[in-house]
Amino acid sequence: MDDTYETKESYSQKLTVRLKRSVPEIIGAVIGGIGGFIYYYKVGCVSGTCPITSNPWLSILWGTLMGYLLVGVFITKRK
Repeated sequence: MDDTYETKESYSQKLTVRLKRSVPEIIGAVIGGIGGFIYYYKVGCVSGTCPITSNPWLSILWGTLMGYLLVGVFITKRK
């Protein structure tokens, strides 16, 4: 019956391994978020008619998503 429950050590080891595998995606998301803010600041939309670039939070969110997906395209997953 003890085999069905995970110990805290095995859970933390699995979490550590998963985080180490996700480091490139996390870095891509952070760089994308910074890029989204820079795009908002430099280009932006003054009139407010642009749904993404008129709001800094949406611009950062969009950049984060694009950075995560762009890095994810180039990474091969191990089985």
